[in-house]
Amino acid sequence: MQVYLDNNATSMVSPTVREAMMPFFGELYGNPSSMHFFGGHVAKYVKEARAKVADLFNVSPDEIIFTSCGSESDNHAIRGYLEAHPEKKHIVTTKVEHPAVLNVFKYLEKTKGYRTTYLSVNNKGMISLDELKEALTPDTALISVMTANNEIGNIFPIGDIGAIAKERGIIFHTDAVQAAGKLPMDLKALNVDMLSLSGHKIHAPKGIGVLYIRKGVHVSPFIIGGHQESGRRAGTENVPYIVGLGQACEDAKKSMFDESKRIGALRDKLEKGLTQSIPYTHINGDPEHRMYNTTNIGFEFVEGEAILLHLSKEGIAASSGSACTSGSLEPSHVLMSMGIPFTYAHGSCRFSLSKFTTEEEIDYALKTIPPIIQNLRDLSPFYDDFITKQKK
Repeated sequence: MQVYLDNNATSMVSPTVREAMMPFFGELYGNPSSMHFFGGHVAKYVKEARAKVADLFNVSPDEIIFTSCGSESDNHAIRGYLEAHPEKKHIVTTKVEHPAVLNVFKYLEKTKGYRTTYLSVNNKGMISLDELKEALTPDTALISVMTANNEIGNIFPIGDIGAIAKERGIIFHTDAVQAAGKLPMDLKALNVDMLSLSGHKIHAPKGIGVLYIRKGVHVSPFIIGGHQESGRRAGTENVPYIVGLGQACEDAKKSMFDESKRIGALRDKLEKGLTQSIPYTHINGDPEHRMYNTTNIGFEFVEGEAILLHLSKEGIAASSGSACTSGSLEPSHVLMSMGIPFTYAHGSCRFSLSKFTTEEEIDYALKTIPPIIQNLRDLSPFYDDFITKQKK
């Protein structure tokens, strides 16, 4: 049996999305920027897709820019805004952002002379709004805080952050890659100025993303060339993928409420089963403010990489954290920022579900994972030493 529990890394392209895309690999091949009927006919579908994305967030279609991925959207938002407003040199983010944001801030700090405040998190992975308020100065140009953390699933109070930013006259960007299409998000009510989305996290293909920029926020174009995306992002439109993303957003809005309850119940079943059957485990994150599809569990005395390799042999796909840092043997920067003990952090695995996850798959995982952990612990000198001390 094959069980895919790594949907925060990427998700399967849904059948409805594949079906919507197929005509644009065949008869609907026109360039939407062309003036003839081939282009005009295709441009209509791009317009419809833009409206579907906008509808998901209760914004205007002309506030939506199509990009290639979430990382491009993050870079465009942060670097593009700061380039257009060079007079202020202080920026604020958190210690637990995705590398697509965190490394941009480090780059700006190192090469452009920006002063950065990295907000800390508590042992549940949550930031302090008081620390945020204290960090802001008249020189603060931008706040960037993710909507939901990709590793532990924590949902951050972006509505409160947006209100603080608006009151201080500071632009607020959020990386919503893990939340968009899964949580209801009215960007007007949340006072979000810019938002990043990645299609392949919500059952659209890889290679398509979105950047929302609120009307009135001036951001320099990230790719300079033609007039596409109202002059904000040059390059011939990726029509099949744009249409696919529009369909994915439409699907998400229709099924979000029902799927959140079903997926959440499966996540809870997996989490409860593993923690009850495997001693010395720890749930990483805030149990009250987490994405319903994500659980991050620390298994003490074993290494996460070893767990993942054995899971893969048994047909279970999971992760130790961000797919963008999977080549690193260092413990997660998110977990270390939370002060999670090294032995738990190094043995932590993320399990992330989707609307295609079944109860049968969860049952298989619950049957398969506990003996893997026990077998690895039996080989661990740390576990042996711990058990010996417990017997004394």
